[in-house]
Amino acid sequence: MNREQDKLQQLGKQTDYTFDYAPQVLETFENRHPDNDYWVRFNCPEFTSLCPITGQPDFAEIRINYIPGQRMVESKSLKLYLFSFRNHGDFHEDCVNTIMKDLVKLMDPKYIEVTGLFTPRGGISIYPYANYGRPGTKYEQMADYRMLHHDL
Repeated sequence: MNREQDKLQQLGKQTDYTFDYAPQVLETFENRHPDNDYWVRFNCPEFTSLCPITGQPDFAEIRINYIPGQRMVESKSLKLYLFSFRNHGDFHEDCVNTIMKDLVKLMDPKYIEVTGLFTPRGGISIYPYANYGRPGTKYEQMADYRMLHHDL
């Protein structure tokens, strides 16, 4: 990977943490194998956001699986982005859908799915799932299939 060619700003420098929702920290680099279909998976077991009603912290494991197109998300920028939810108030379902939509806008992947495995609060766990397949392609059909057959 050529850091300068891909215009990566975060990789290899001291980390400056953002303490509110910050999609602008996300960065991409060129996929060296755009003709191949392959999975990339990220697990963030220490995701935290705030309940928009009570202000109490919510904890989750965020799982991101995608089949890249021309661009891929750079992992340090993804960590900073996910960390930026720390003081952001949103419901679990909103967090998962926001993450997915931000990554679709950023990378235009062939396919992506995001799952949030939120820890119980009040005795109930919530596991929202969102996915996207590039419209007009087999990946759109894949998204429909995986949504209809989704089971953790």
